[in-house]
Amino acid sequence: MAIAPELRAQILRLYQAERWRIGTIASQLHLHRDTVQRVIAQACVMRPEQPLRPSQIDAYLPFIRDTLAKFPKLAASRLHAMVRSRGYTGGPDHFRHLVACHRPRPTAEAYLRLRTLPGEQAQVDWGHFGHLQIGRAKRPLMAFVMVLSYSRRIFLRFSLNARMDSFLRGHVLAFAAFGGVARVLLYDNLKSAVLERVDHAGGSAIRFNADLLAFAAAHRYEPRPVAVARGNDRGPREACFVGWWRRAGSSDQSATSATTSSPPAASPTWTTSTRRRRSGARAMPVIGAGPRTTG
Repeated sequence: MAIAPELRAQILRLYQAERWRIGTIASQLHLHRDTVQRVIAQACVMRPEQPLRPSQIDAYLPFIRDTLAKFPKLAASRLHAMVRSRGYTGGPDHFRHLVACHRPRPTAEAYLRLRTLPGEQAQVDWGHFGHLQIGRAKRPLMAFVMVLSYSRRIFLRFSLNARMDSFLRGHVLAFAAFGGVARVLLYDNLKSAVLERVDHAGGSAIRFNADLLAFAAAHRYEPRPVAVARGNDRGPREACFVGWWRRAGSSDQSATSATTSSPPAASPTWTTSTRRRRSGARAMPVIGAGPRTTG
């Protein structure tokens, strides 16, 4: 639509001389915002910038930036008290807003989506499911969990302890349920697997449990620890599946069987192997010596 010269001049006068906003001009002159913006853009009009008023915090900005550089997580209330002791008279609410603008932000880190080959990797951990009252004794209810990284097939076995023999027994039953052994097993920093971990600039020094190393050598797989606070290194976490099991319950699982040779009262353990559907997951043969899982 064509704009009359008188209306064009009025738009430019209200925008540049009267400092009206584009939305105000459009509503008062009964025009569309795009029309007003097009007139201003065609005239190449630039509104002169208003000089910023000095703020009383300006004199303290070097101190604030230096302090936040040393202590980036320092609370704004503590920083406000430090600045007030140096002569600042502003209130804490506005100061908190200003500090948020100057607080250093952590550098964003890019992550790649982790994908594994069938039979390549599994994750192992203990899950805690509260306690059981057996007579006068209160026993912890633990669950050995192994999750195949490719198919996300879950193996879960309940136990009344987290001893090393129960830990290795869970491996054996999981291998039997999956029909093979994954090439790499990832372990969180649990004492059953990692006895000591020393982090340094060049990486981490890991001391594995000797029984676990002998067990891994006998079953021909590589035990591998997961870095501390690096959930992206492991993909779908076994802890997520423990939470899923807590919500789903054990009554509707596809396969449940007791595997203990002793009476349930003496050693009440259960094993459950179930498979969760995942988009894009499909079974593929794995080439290698010895029995290997294809999940």
